[in-house]
Amino acid sequence: MAELLAPASFSETELAREMGAVADGRGQLAAYDAVLIAQLAARRPAQTDLTEDEPGHAVEGWSPARVPGVSEFVVDELALMRGISLAAATGLVERSLALVHELPATWGALADGLVDEPRANAIVRALAGQSQAAGGPVDAAVVAEVEMQALEWAVAGETPVRLRERTAAALIALDAAAADRRRKKAERAADVRTRPVGDGMSELIADLPTPVAAACRETVDTYARMAKDDGDERPIGQLRALVLSDLILRPWDTSRPSVTAHLQVIAPLPALGGRDASEAAPARAPMRGDERRTPSAWMPSDEDAASVDGSPITHQQLRELLEQLDGLCPGGLQAPVDGSLDIALVDPDTGALRATVSRRELQRLVRRGCQEHLPGPPRVPSRSRGRDGCAGSGPSAPGRPLRRASDHPPPGACDCPVLERPPRVDRYTSTPAQRRFVQARDRTCRHPGCRRPAARTDLDHVHAHADGGVTDCSNLCCLCRRHHRLKTHAPGWRFTMTADGTLSVTTPSGVTRTTHPPGLRLTGVRGRVGGGAAAELLLTGGSWSPDRGAGPDDPPPF
Repeated sequence: MAELLAPASFSETELAREMGAVADGRGQLAAYDAVLIAQLAARRPAQTDLTEDEPGHAVEGWSPARVPGVSEFVVDELALMRGISLAAATGLVERSLALVHELPATWGALADGLVDEPRANAIVRALAGQSQAAGGPVDAAVVAEVEMQALEWAVAGETPVRLRERTAAALIALDAAAADRRRKKAERAADVRTRPVGDGMSELIADLPTPVAAACRETVDTYARMAKDDGDERPIGQLRALVLSDLILRPWDTSRPSVTAHLQVIAPLPALGGRDASEAAPARAPMRGDERRTPSAWMPSDEDAASVDGSPITHQQLRELLEQLDGLCPGGLQAPVDGSLDIALVDPDTGALRATVSRRELQRLVRRGCQEHLPGPPRVPSRSRGRDGCAGSGPSAPGRPLRRASDHPPPGACDCPVLERPPRVDRYTSTPAQRRFVQARDRTCRHPGCRRPAARTDLDHVHAHADGGVTDCSNLCCLCRRHHRLKTHAPGWRFTMTADGTLSVTTPSGVTRTTHPPGLRLTGVRGRVGGGAAAELLLTGGSWSPDRGAGPDDPPPF
């Protein structure tokens, strides 16, 4: 469209007119979208959900009062269809239902282009759920009267923030208890979450009552300025952030029970050497004109970077974190205090996870080597084992031919596998080895868009065990409790998974989204382990536990 209309040729007046037309069109589409979402919600009634007397009827993170009368899983369906978060989908469903069913005048003004979407949303936030028809305590006529006044302000050009404040104030003037009801509802929906912002940094976001939030900010600022007055030369913002983390983690406090934070640190082998994988890539001359570049042996990948709970960090930040975790030792790496160290072996060509192993297990396998091609002199019959008790120094197994010296390939030259993924078992419960492998492969809940760490998920049979599904890594995946319940109890959803862990999820409306296991894929420079597999390290543990007394396991808080 930009090529057809050529905005570069517009005058400033024409640019302003076109942007206004785009805003009007966006509002009209939003009104139509609200009707579509309301229709979807009407076809997903709450009657299809489990009742309160049935096991698994509720789960952390869901408040049935948010969208009354609608199935709890309609927001999951919308989130998957739109590729948005569960919180964003919940807000979208709430606003759409409020516009269509509670505030028809506002919906009409939005559809006719009289108000834009931000102003319509401001009115919705102030009035949604207040009418008795929507389960609220305010008479419907009162809400309608306030809505009409708010629309007059919106058409006159009041800003969205001020419009919301004025609408809320008008409702309070007619119903003084309205503000308290909204505040209590907001307090029940409060939560704490993190959001990556790049460069190895994340935001910690908490929903707090305004007086509490102001007191917290003032306290953090006061302690930070005290440190500044004592001569700390770091920026005041950095000091505030450090003060906040200390007040939460309380590393000095030994009077309370230990609380261990569970972190998953994923470190490619090149990163552990303190260098980028690209440093080993051959230098390439710049292209000239329309010269075409042929693919190189090394291409950058997100798996070449270290990460903490899924967020990428620099190699220097990785080394600093490992030092804080006590994960570095003179001999290389070690498990953090109260933590664990796992090594994941990855196919260098496909990126598929081949096996997971602890450092001690890997050392034992290296010493043991391939039992089919043991180095050393040829085996001779004997009735006693050697002094070291090594296999092969005793009598030959019945029916097994003696090995000749010519049968011995050089050490490490054979391609015999000495480690593979855990075998299937003929039972419902998975083995610890299977859980370790699947968690290393999936890293998070595998439902599209969900980021709950694998350590806080269930190991679920994609093809249900009761329907003949096997307990094998190719039929197991990590699902958080919410999406485990969705798969098991929500009608119309379909989950399928291929042998390499590719999971496809289809909604009742027929929309399919596919997720691939992030695996531990490395491109270009790889650390070779055994039969040509790439390797990465997974470190989990509590880095800031006050007395480091808790174990490495962090059970799901369900």
